Amino acid sequence: MARIAGSDGEVTRGEIRKVSLSLFAQYGYAAVSMRQIASQVGVQASAIYQYYPKKQQILVSLLQNHMDGLLSACHEEITAEDPVDRLEQFARFHIRYNINRPDEVFLSYMELRSLEPEGFATIADLRSKYEAVLKSILRDGIKSGVMKIDDPHVSAMAILAMLTGVNTWYRSGGRLSQKKIENMYASMVLKSQGIVPSDHDEKEAAHV
Repeated sequence: MARIAGSDGEVTRGEIRKVSLSLFAQYGYAAVSMRQIASQVGVQASAIYQYYPKKQQILVSLLQNHMDGLLSACHEEITAEDPVDRLEQFARFHIRYNINRPDEVFLSYMELRSLEPEGFATIADLRSKYEAVLKSILRDGIKSGVMKIDDPHVSAMAILAMLTGVNTWYRSGGRLSQKKIENMYASMVLKSQGIVPSDHDEKEAAHV
C-alpha cells in the first residue's frame, strides 16, 4: 500500500499517532501490531518504521503529548492566589480538560505497565510535575489554615483518582451536562478538604 498521496512527514506522523491512539485504546497496546497501524494509516508496513522504529516509541509519544498538553494548559488556567480558589480551579480544569479525551486518559493510566524503563521514567516525571501542582495548592491551604489535611500527598492522590474517575462512566449526551459534572465535582473536591462551598457555589453546582 502506497504512502498517502500528498502527505508530508509530519502529517503522516500525526496520522500514525491518531490511529495508534484509537487502536491502543480499543484493543490494548500489546494486541496491536505495527502492520495493523500501517494498514489504517495508509502506508506500507515497512514505511511506518521510518517514522517510529519501535511501537514503544509511539506509546511514549502519545503519553508524553497528553501530559505536555495537560501541564501547559494547567499552568495557563490555574492562576488564583487564594488556595481555595486555586483548588476549585484545579478541579474544574481537570474535569474540563480530560472529559473529552477518554482515549488519552485511558492510555495514561492503563498502559503505564507497557512502558519500558526509559519511557516510564519520562512519563512518571511528567505525572509527578502535574501532581506537584495539586500538592502545592494543598500545602498552601494548610499554611493559611483553610484546609485541614493530614497528608497532602494522600489527599492529592485521592482527589486525582476522584476527578479522573469521571472518564470511566461519562458518556456524551447523557443525563448530566459537562458543566453540571464540573460543578458537582468542584464542590465535592472542596468538601473533601473540609471546605464548605458558599451558597453561590452550591447553587451553581446544582445548576444543569
